[in-house]
Order: sequence, then structure tokens, then C-alpha cells
Amino acid sequence: MATPLRKTDELWTRPANKGPPDPLAGWWVISYLSMTRPALVPPGPRRQLSIFPARSKSDARSATMFGLPVNAMPSKSFSILPLVFAIAAGALVPGSVSFAAPHNAAKAAAHKKPAADAAASAPVAGETAVAGGSPALPAKAWLLMDFDSGQVLASANADEPLPPASLTKMMTSFLVEQALRSGKLKKDDLVTVSQNAWCRGSSTESCMYLPLNSQAKVIDILRGIIIQSGNDASKAIAEHMAGSEEGFAKLMNAEAQRLGMTHTHFANATGLPDPAHKASARDLAILARAIIRDSADYYPIYAERDFTFHGIKQGNRNALLYTDPTVDGLKTGHTEEAGYCLVTSSKRNGMRLITVILNTNSAQARADETRTLLGWGFSNFEKETPIQPNTAVATAKVNFGKVDTVTAGLGSPWTVTVPRGQKLQTAVQLKPELEAPVTKGAVIGKVVASSNGKPVGEAPLVAQADVERAGLMLRTWQHVTKLFGK
Repeated sequence: MATPLRKTDELWTRPANKGPPDPLAGWWVISYLSMTRPALVPPGPRRQLSIFPARSKSDARSATMFGLPVNAMPSKSFSILPLVFAIAAGALVPGSVSFAAPHNAAKAAAHKKPAADAAASAPVAGETAVAGGSPALPAKAWLLMDFDSGQVLASANADEPLPPASLTKMMTSFLVEQALRSGKLKKDDLVTVSQNAWCRGSSTESCMYLPLNSQAKVIDILRGIIIQSGNDASKAIAEHMAGSEEGFAKLMNAEAQRLGMTHTHFANATGLPDPAHKASARDLAILARAIIRDSADYYPIYAERDFTFHGIKQGNRNALLYTDPTVDGLKTGHTEEAGYCLVTSSKRNGMRLITVILNTNSAQARADETRTLLGWGFSNFEKETPIQPNTAVATAKVNFGKVDTVTAGLGSPWTVTVPRGQKLQTAVQLKPELEAPVTKGAVIGKVVASSNGKPVGEAPLVAQADVERAGLMLRTWQHVTKLFGK
């Protein structure tokens, strides 16, 4: 009985050491097989035989010669003489039409990649202030942001609107968290699961598995959105807060506008595909920063590794939560259209970074690319304190006050993130024509820090003391001296 073929990444072939060598051209192999190995081609429909080593799976599928129908294969063996003639003919007539045309077509096909595969695998270089440049990542868009300042440290295609998949749910959860903080929602409020919100357990979407017409507490719904990425939980809370998912999308877009997410538009609460549903890497980093900053009471949920509801335990899909103790959020996403996406945050040695990976080719790739970006960021940037707290930065002139000047200083500690080894310069900008009264703590200017001529951060300067308004006589005298002083 003949040994059947098996399919590899490059060709239909026999098991190792069971088939003939393949040292010559593809047509030689076909001739050889047709004369000596009829059982090598399995019965059934026409199949493609690869004749050139392929660079990838997509290449292998296109790098083929022509189909060989089973009924075209002789059923008996031949002598070696026809094989010798075939070799000689091939050597004498290399440009023969009968062989050259298929060979050239196969070669052209072997080098042609689908556009989507090429785009997904081609590394995308980023823009950064580091002299050595940033890493090139295969993701279609990516970004690294300093949390404290909101400064983008490196990015590629940061403002291109792309399908965000379940990263959408960061806005859904953020609106829930803000409603909890304001008192519009209570943790124990019950949310009803409608027919529209109910998840039927399809393998094509992620679910919290809320039973139809059941009720769940808001705090459980929030965990179902963040940890389990439940589409049913997202739809249920959207209907609870806005009456419908469409109404909730309007709230999402209003909040996006307030946060400055200028390249984002939400069409639903889940991130399921919709032509109008897009977000950029920069906007998603802005949203992640808002969650960490403004939802501090609920942000620890983003680091929870699993959640059990209704007897069903599901793990957090953010792989870095299991491998990097410095990572404490935020969200994964995936659809066929969006590819694999991931937004994370990590804090090391007092510096917190936010990463965004959009449209890469696997769950492993989004985790690996995030690790690369975080490692590069923490290795190439550091925190600096341009001015120490309680330091007099400048002296501002005050008109019509009991005193003529007031000291300007920082109102709070100030740090900036800069490339390692680069020196900082600071420049002070005070408000012109400052008039009394001036209250201690009032903003009277700002200080800007720069590195290599590029601004890297700024901080407000505030009055370090009260300045009372002068009396009528003193103010009149000051007016006169000011007039004639011109």
C-alpha cells in the first residue's frame, strides 16, 4: 500500500526519507512522479503541487504548478530511459513554451502576497525624541504615552482612525465608573438583561452569560465588562443608563469630545463591527489616562485576573497581567476587521507608561509587542524634576498693590519624562500687567521645560503670598508715575 501524502507549509510531500529527492526543476519532479510514483497523488479533486520553497503560508498556496487529475496518472512503472530523455530535453530546450509559461506564472505568484498579510507583518517605525529611534512594530498603529504629562514618547500612525474592537468597552466602563462616582448609579442597582442585550453563547463574541430577563448588580456588570469583556453586560448597562444602545453611543461620543478624542466615533457600546465605529491610538491612550486618573476607586478592577458570575469563571484576556507584575490594566480587543488590540499601563520606579497596540496579527503578537514597547520605554526615558518644590522661580511685578512684587513658585511637585541623559532647560512666562489684589495660590504664569529645543512639559506658577490692593491715594500716585514713566 502506498504511503499517503501529508500537507506541510510548503508542499504536498511524503513522510521524511520515504520519497524521492527533489534536486531538479519542478517539471522534472512532475515527470518523475508520473512515471514512477503513481500512488503519491491522493484520489479526489485536482490538487496543487508546490515546486518552489515558499516564504510563508500565503506564498505556499500560490507557488504552484498545475493540477494533476488522478486519471492522468499511469498505473504501472516505466523504465528509467524516459527519465533520461526528459532530463536531456529539459537541458536542451530550457525556453520551451510548454514548461516556461507555467514556471513563470508560478514564480510570479510565489512572490505576490495578499495586501492584508503584507500590511500586518511589515514593521511600522515610529516617531520619537530618542536619538536612536524607537522600535519598529508589526502593528498597524501603536503609541507609548507618559501618564503624568500625557506626552507621547513614541508612536506610529497615532491619529489614524481604526476599528477598536472591545477596546471600545473602556469608554463603556468609564461612563459607568463616573456615574458611580457622581451618585447617578449605585453599586447595588439592578440591571435587567433584555432580549437585545442577551448573549446566546455564540463562539464569535465574548459574553458574561447573563440569563435572559435576569438582573445583575451594577458592580458585577462593571466587572463583566472589564474582565470578561461581555457584550451582553455592555448592552445591558447601555440600555439601563440611556434607554438604548444608540442613546448610550451619544453619551460615549460626548465624553470622547470632552476628553479631546478628536479621531474617534462610537456607534455602539461593545466594539462589534460597524463602518462608522473608529478610534485612534492617541485617543485610546487619552481614554486610558482618564480612567487611571479619574476612576481611581475602580481602576484596580482592570488588574483582576478572573471573575466568576452565575457559576461561570472567566479569565482576563490581558496576558501581561499574568507575566508582568508592573502591569495593572487595561483592555484587550479582537475582531477579524480590527485584528488583535491591546491597551496596557505599567508603573516602574515611580514612572507610569501607557501603551496602545492596534491591528496586529495574533494574541501572542499583541502581548509581545506591548512587552517590547514597555521595555524600550522604561529603558530610554526617565523622570526628572526641573524645579524643586518650595523654590522661588521668579518675581512678578504687581500694579496697584500695597507691595510692588510677588514671588512666583510651583503649586505642587513637578516631574517630566525625558530621554535618559538629556539635560533640561526651563523658561518662565509671567502674566503681563498683573494687578492687585492677588490671592496666594493664584496662577500668575507658567514654567516650560524643554530638552534639545523641544518642549517636554510645563507647570503653572502661582503666587506665594497675598498682595492687597493699595488705597486710593497710593493707586493714584502709581497711575501718575506709570503714566509719566512711559
